[in-house]
Amino acid sequence: MTDESNVTPGRFSGLSNKLIAAIIAVILLVEVIVYLPSLATFRASWLDDRLRVGIVAARVLDAVPDVMALPRSLTDRLLTSAGAYAIVYRRAGQSQLIELAEPVTPESVVTADMRQRDLPSLIIGALDTLFAGPGRTLRIVGEGDLDESLVEILMSEQPLRRDMINYSRNIVLASLGIAAVTAFALYMLVSRLFILPVQRLTTNILKFRKAPENATLILAPTQRADEIGTLERELSAMESELFAMLRQQRHLADLGLAVAKINHDLRNTLTSAQLLSDQVATLDDPKVQRLAPRLVTTLDRAIGFAQSVLDYGREAASVPQPTPVSLKSLVEDAAFEAHIAGHPTITFSSAVPDDLVVFVDAGQMTRVFVNLLKNAREALEASQKPGEYRIDVVADAEDAVATVSVSDNGPGLPPRARENLFVAFEGSARAGGTGLGLAIARELTEANGGTLQHVDMDEPGTRFVLTLPKDIHSL
Repeated sequence: MTDESNVTPGRFSGLSNKLIAAIIAVILLVEVIVYLPSLATFRASWLDDRLRVGIVAARVLDAVPDVMALPRSLTDRLLTSAGAYAIVYRRAGQSQLIELAEPVTPESVVTADMRQRDLPSLIIGALDTLFAGPGRTLRIVGEGDLDESLVEILMSEQPLRRDMINYSRNIVLASLGIAAVTAFALYMLVSRLFILPVQRLTTNILKFRKAPENATLILAPTQRADEIGTLERELSAMESELFAMLRQQRHLADLGLAVAKINHDLRNTLTSAQLLSDQVATLDDPKVQRLAPRLVTTLDRAIGFAQSVLDYGREAASVPQPTPVSLKSLVEDAAFEAHIAGHPTITFSSAVPDDLVVFVDAGQMTRVFVNLLKNAREALEASQKPGEYRIDVVADAEDAVATVSVSDNGPGLPPRARENLFVAFEGSARAGGTGLGLAIARELTEANGGTLQHVDMDEPGTRFVLTLPKDIHSL
């Protein structure tokens, strides 16, 4: 038996781990989805700040007459405040330039046009800046504060990239914190509502499986009105029914052993009585001659009943051992054992292909055919209908299944026998029968992977149809 501790996961394993991982993964995915627009917005705000400095510089340029030049100290302060190499102001077809005393010649220039404000462009620009290498020069282009004015700023991209990395680091730390707190809160909630009840159900199932005869292990359901509450109530009901069924079967098994012992002793006693009755039947007394056949018939019926009960108990415990078997040989052996072959008043016909092979337990399926053929023989022998008596066995194969028909032209089954045809001790078709023959036949057929059913006929008679597997793959 599997150790329960090796099967039942702990509080922070199994579903718990999967739940925590799923919650954190979903939160991080949401954070990534939110992060990209947030990073793009941060970059756009950063660039807008630099453009505002450029606009201030443009206003200064507008305030100075064209014949005058800006003092170098003022231009340096403007460029320093913007962190720029140069600022270009364009308006009315004219351009004005503010640059450092020692101009910088950029090696690589990337343009950030702030006139394009659609979200995909902002996100692509942010990712380009974030993953760009050092040494690039950023050209920021934006509209001025006057109509048809334009401001351009040349500056190193490194400060922007550094600020974006710091911003991303803060976002990641905040996201991890939010994910951890949210995952813990959700875990505690879901654990209380789902994980712990499922673990309780799992533990109960494992314990009850090891000792189903222990009534104290039957689950006590809670008052929950959801699906888990329904599961608890159904599991409790199932365990209660299983406990009652096992107890009943144990009692029936004990009773069956006692009945089998009594039946065995009774059969021996009846056999002795039969021997005595055979000797009595040889006496010349007329009364004895008149009563002896009835006594012999009664004893034969009692012995047959006892033998049927013993056979039924033995067959119930037998496990089939399927092997490839010739169906024709099975039918012929069964016809011989059922005293059909060579019968003086019954014609037996077998239309079974020589090459038809079925995958069954030969001994058990022979018993099935013996029961069917014997029942047909007894029905025909007891029939008062004049004419030729026949028993026909017809078989054919389709795909992986063989179909066998066993029929006779006797009087057919009475209504009472039809209602309980395959029920032990209920479905007998003749007086004094036990009804075990067909019950055993169906049980053995189903155990071998086949089916057995009664089929109505247009003319008088009885027909049973079997389906049997042809190979192991059809089981």
